[in-house]
Amino acid sequence: MIPIHKDESDWAGMRAAGQLAAQCLDYLTPYVIPGVKTDTLDMLAREFILEHNALPACLGYKGYTKTLCISPNHVVCHGIPGDKILKEGDIANIDVTVILDGWHGDTSRMYALGKINVKAQKLIDVTRECLELAIAQVKPGVPVTVIGQAIQDHAHAHGFSVVRDYVGHGVGRVFHDAPQIFHYVPEQNPSTTILEPGMFFTIEPMINAGKWPLKVLNDGWTAVTRDKSLSAQWEHSIGVTQTGCEVFTAS
Repeated sequence: MIPIHKDESDWAGMRAAGQLAAQCLDYLTPYVIPGVKTDTLDMLAREFILEHNALPACLGYKGYTKTLCISPNHVVCHGIPGDKILKEGDIANIDVTVILDGWHGDTSRMYALGKINVKAQKLIDVTRECLELAIAQVKPGVPVTVIGQAIQDHAHAHGFSVVRDYVGHGVGRVFHDAPQIFHYVPEQNPSTTILEPGMFFTIEPMINAGKWPLKVLNDGWTAVTRDKSLSAQWEHSIGVTQTGCEVFTAS
């Protein structure tokens, strides 16, 4: 069952959690520079969240031991912060989810470390455009498949591919809930979900410069492109309104 949120208190809870998650990424921005250790960023994020009377949702989730997921270069998602040092020319996705008064704010964005090459910048820009185009489709009565179609069409038009192993998801008092939000259009068994006011979910396209297949490393979390091509991701948490949608995690 897909939760439908009609109470204004639910929306207020998601706004507050979403804004705190966005503020956490804003806070990290000046620290995301060449030479920074990913574990340092994780520590900063954890302290920021706790100081704002919230909890890091990922810390302890299914055994995960960090606050952030930091995914540089060919890491698609779920990169574990540690001793790795980000260097000049890297690109990296930082993904954070906070729990504030029981509500989850889930968002991620891309960072460029110093001067990056033209292809990396194009990948970052096109991925963000994929998210923006997808959000623009969201309104009551629209089939959820329209979201994936918008992302797939834009990514393919620029010669990029869409990761198929991970999807957007319902979010609210539960971290991962219904509905599933595919970022492409499955050839078999496409979703029949129609968007309704009160649905809360994430849209989080992962776009590869090369082919879409990935593999998960032995740590059980880190997903990387099989062909070692660059990958980028942007994510927002949103709610379907009576006429369109509200982006809870807008900075």
